[in-house]
Amino acid sequence: MTSTANTISLSLPTTHNPSSLSKPKSLPDFYLRFRNQNPKLTRVGISVTNPNNRIRTLSTIRASTASVMEASSKEKALPTIVEVDLGNRSYPIYIGSGLLDQPELLQRHVHGKRVLVVTNSTVAPLYLDKVVDALTRGNPNVSVDSVILPDGEKYKNMETLMKVFDKAIESRLDRRCTFVALGGGVIGDMCGFAAASFLRGVNFIQIPTTVMAQVDSSVGGKTGINHPLGKNLIGAFYQPQCVLIDTDTLNTLPDRELASGLAEVIKYGLIRDAVFFEWQEKNMAALMARDPSAMAYAIKRSCENKAEVVSLDEKESGLRATLNLGHTFGHAIETGFGYGVWLHGEAVAAGMVMAVDMSYRLGWIDDLLVKRVLNILQQAKLPTAPPDTITVEMFKSVMAVDKKVADGLLRLILLKGSLGNCVFTGDYDRKALDDTLRAFCKS
Repeated sequence: MTSTANTISLSLPTTHNPSSLSKPKSLPDFYLRFRNQNPKLTRVGISVTNPNNRIRTLSTIRASTASVMEASSKEKALPTIVEVDLGNRSYPIYIGSGLLDQPELLQRHVHGKRVLVVTNSTVAPLYLDKVVDALTRGNPNVSVDSVILPDGEKYKNMETLMKVFDKAIESRLDRRCTFVALGGGVIGDMCGFAAASFLRGVNFIQIPTTVMAQVDSSVGGKTGINHPLGKNLIGAFYQPQCVLIDTDTLNTLPDRELASGLAEVIKYGLIRDAVFFEWQEKNMAALMARDPSAMAYAIKRSCENKAEVVSLDEKESGLRATLNLGHTFGHAIETGFGYGVWLHGEAVAAGMVMAVDMSYRLGWIDDLLVKRVLNILQQAKLPTAPPDTITVEMFKSVMAVDKKVADGLLRLILLKGSLGNCVFTGDYDRKALDDTLRAFCKS
């Protein structure tokens, strides 16, 4: 079947050289901004194909990775900074060890004198006091309130969101206040949506404490909550003032949560960054062992990839949708199996395998790439198939209300060509989708 849906294809040649990280010993320090006065230019080729005409545009992303080792030994190590370039709504992503001990990083982005920290019952005992201290140290004019939500994907709903509004209203916060999200993707999504909605929009800051949130959900301004019929169907695009990634927070992250986040890291390599994927194949054991240098590089490179795409397509008109490889299948798994039973990254991993299988059935990739995807996901201890209880009909019913459906047509992100290339399209043989669903489901 042929459709008239637009097809977005993405190919990104990269110039970074991560080979020096093969035997990391300590956290690296970089300073990176896309808008540098004396940058080295990295050309990013984005090809956009429309059935009615063919257009090739070339965007230039300016990047510099100049060392900041000139800082005296008495100074704290400066963080890596990746900037999300959105004009007057641009903001920095700070990445590094011990950043919560550098209060000036947070305080420069606080507007007004009132702050509301939104966190959960797992993260609060670990980091809430440290964040409050970072917000108020040497800054007596700022007062901080907090709201502690229950932990888990199943609480990412309207009822829990109301607890944030209740606290904000009870505390008489005004439009000059700042919301701070302290936690994983669920907290970041809910706090961001609350900030977008409270008094029609207040400032907010992201402090992600999981790999999943650090490499993906905290960057780009997607906020929202789940509905019983579908994941993330209610929300808004709303950008933070900054994202502060203190890699030390990963020291308390459970192994399962660590692996879940690595699913999104793997995704970046598959869809747009072949060199990064090859680095992951060589360094997955180091990532699983939480090697600090390997983890810092994986977070940095993931954020760079996400920032580049968001800067070009903030509200997912086409290009940004490519970041959702495996997510349409994965969201159906989460919705059908029950929110929180599988972690988001676990569902995405199985979804990526299904997307890769479908890409192979269409003849768009070779069997070697299929094997490489299975191998790296297995190294990361991630699922490579959906739960046995998910049926073909459950997949189809949930996928029918996916956000990427347009005019009744389900558009998917699929791999096409060599490693690092993908398409976002509704122009595919429906039989391939049916065959993939039947291959992975018992009924």
